[in-house]
Amino acid sequence: MQTLKVALGERSYPIFIGEGLLEQGLMNPYIRGRQVMIVSNETVAPLYIEQLKASLDSAWKVDEVILPDGEQYKNLDHLNLIFDALLEKRHNRTTTLIALGGGVVGDMTGFAAAAYQRGVDFIQVPTTVLSQVDSSVGGKTGVNHPLGKNMIGAFHQPRAVVIDTNVLNTLPERELAAGLAEVIKYGLIYDSEFLGWLEQHMDRLNARDPETLAQAIYRSCEVKAEVVAQDEKESGIRALLNLGHTFGHAIEAHQGYGQWLHGEAVGAGTMMAADLSARLGWLTTSDVQRVRTLLEAAHLPVIPPADMDEAAFFELMSVDKKVLDGQLRLVLLKRLGEAVVTADFDTALLQQTLSAGEALGQS
Repeated sequence: MQTLKVALGERSYPIFIGEGLLEQGLMNPYIRGRQVMIVSNETVAPLYIEQLKASLDSAWKVDEVILPDGEQYKNLDHLNLIFDALLEKRHNRTTTLIALGGGVVGDMTGFAAAAYQRGVDFIQVPTTVLSQVDSSVGGKTGVNHPLGKNMIGAFHQPRAVVIDTNVLNTLPERELAAGLAEVIKYGLIYDSEFLGWLEQHMDRLNARDPETLAQAIYRSCEVKAEVVAQDEKESGIRALLNLGHTFGHAIEAHQGYGQWLHGEAVGAGTMMAADLSARLGWLTTSDVQRVRTLLEAAHLPVIPPADMDEAAFFELMSVDKKVLDGQLRLVLLKRLGEAVVTADFDTALLQQTLSAGEALGQS
């Protein structure tokens, strides 16, 4: 087992990474009351909820709420299912919520914990690559709105994150690829050596080699923890973690949540960010090709949907959380391994990127 720490003073918390951790009761010391509500979904619960329940102290009152599985259910209506269960089972302010699932379950559970009785504890037990390397760490919680992804939420840090790599054995291939989009992101924005390592080890990651996956997850979480410790509420450097996300969130909203997985949309969005970075003179043609080759090796899309045009992108990107005082800001690459958040780009060049993506999508 490997352990990392997210350093946030009194709210610091550990990230445990290893095989078979689900059954070891690692979250028990981080449960302060005697009530526990496990939140999972219809896919994950039959596989792992009994293992998790067996690891908890037998003296505790343990309840569960099972959500439908899919990004399309990440909304206020389904968030109320968690509140309904908490109230019906009379959970008080010392309760702890445990999120057992992927990014949707983690985000919704964290938001419910932030809001229930004005804030209760929660623990993340992520079960997808994407949630293990990204969404479970850092305290971003929330739900989607038809006009924008993750536009309703709160910053609410977990008490602990328990990453059991064994659960990835049951992960569908498409979900594996979607998670690798976020792993690749860390190399592109922060660590060119890690980027090179990913290029050398992508075949092993696709094959789910346990040691290689654990190494990729550890480095991804390490970067995320470093960034969150510096900028918890995304007023500066943390925004760099959104490489490809402004384009990607527009794709998700346009297609309908759940049609494209988040990581798939981020893959295409990352390619578009690389394209615009090259048009600005920051990346070379060979740099852009490296990005494309790595994304394709991870089985990720590199072009937007065929039915998305320039106007659709502009409309949906205008409600992105990084829009500030009416100005669209994008995360772009100054070089491979270094990113910047900027509004200082020629809109005509952005239009060229969008038009190029539109043409590729229709070809």
